[in-house]
Amino acid sequence: MSVRRLDPHAERARRNRLHPRHLEFARPAWRWTSADGVIRLNPHALGAIGPNGIRRIDRSGASVEAAAGGPQASAEPSRRQVSVETPKAYVAVVPELPEGRLSDHDRDLLGLARQLAQARGGAEAGVAVVAVTFQAEVAGLEEAGADRRVDLSSRVDADSYVPEMRLAALATVESTLAPMHWIFADDFPGGGDLGRRLAARLALASAAGGDASTRAATRVWQFADGQTLSRAGDRQDIQREVARVLLALPECAEPVSETQHAATLLDLDALGHDVSASDERSAPGVADLGRVAVDPQQIPLAQAPFILSAGRGVSDWEGYHHAAKVLGASEGASRVAVDDGYMPRSRQVGATGTFVSASCYVAVGISGAVQHLQGITKCQRVVAINSDPSCDMVKRADFAIIGDGDAVLAAVCAQLGQPQPESGDSRHEEVRHDAA
Repeated sequence: MSVRRLDPHAERARRNRLHPRHLEFARPAWRWTSADGVIRLNPHALGAIGPNGIRRIDRSGASVEAAAGGPQASAEPSRRQVSVETPKAYVAVVPELPEGRLSDHDRDLLGLARQLAQARGGAEAGVAVVAVTFQAEVAGLEEAGADRRVDLSSRVDADSYVPEMRLAALATVESTLAPMHWIFADDFPGGGDLGRRLAARLALASAAGGDASTRAATRVWQFADGQTLSRAGDRQDIQREVARVLLALPECAEPVSETQHAATLLDLDALGHDVSASDERSAPGVADLGRVAVDPQQIPLAQAPFILSAGRGVSDWEGYHHAAKVLGASEGASRVAVDDGYMPRSRQVGATGTFVSASCYVAVGISGAVQHLQGITKCQRVVAINSDPSCDMVKRADFAIIGDGDAVLAAVCAQLGQPQPESGDSRHEEVRHDAA
């Protein structure tokens, strides 16, 4: 069991404002770390007076820090910079990147990689964490803990399922960098399949062929005392030495939150990899026929990438359903719309319904109750369509359209060339766009 311990030198620097490293370790007064390592928040400080004179609660603390000003006036406290100038060894992580962005599981994998790197000496010993991706641009790798990154998008199409080609691309990284460990997400058909393929390849390439370190460790959920724990059943764990290939479960480690890394791009060609040993192009055994068209309403709400959600502000429900069909979006709803019988309970978004993590979440006529805002915390982009510019949903949104929701949806469908069929009176009014 790992225990977080406080650094006495950092604590002295934190308390002494005249210390030359005070700003590096200082934390805003609204948040601090207790003696047992738990982050504490001051509920009385989480708020600020808005331009209309009303006190608004901001649990992220951004408004508190911005009001304080000075070097700490940022959305997050400054992180400690960690750099590895000349890496001598690597711990490789292959993130899943659903919808092209780091997921919580990916951040856990990078956190596990940092633990392994630290156990081997960390940055002082030249051990770097390298993120191996099949996409050219990935945001957030610096904050997630990657010292280096390898772009394999030129070798493999990220949108196609070609496991043989992906394995050949990973073999290029293996022959060039020879990572101490490989970390994949233990799921199917992503990292679970690719990680097992790589482990089998390493086992065949080893001289003995039966080296225990080349056998993949699956369902890893913890690293402690130089060993990994794998979940074998509900009440049984397997403890073993750290394998070269690790297939880890969600929450296998704490994500990186206190350090900032470089995520410098590595050029494998410049490093001089062995082309004959790693760049073979065998005939693929799996033919990718492309993605199958799926009805957005059949996708579970928690997995939907694009959600059009309706609330009390929607009165033309036929128009709303038509807009969801035209946009190809999954339908969601607020608790009020569900209680009124307009939408089924399975489509309710929020703390009392379903937590969603869509790439784009469009809220039409939803004021933004705290339970609903909790349910959309992990959404990448939030668009609010509301006639009230002061509602909480507009404040939360990345982009807001101030206007009648029914009229906005009708205008969007008309702009896309699929106007709503005439059914009674249709309202069309001028729409004003505001960046929230």
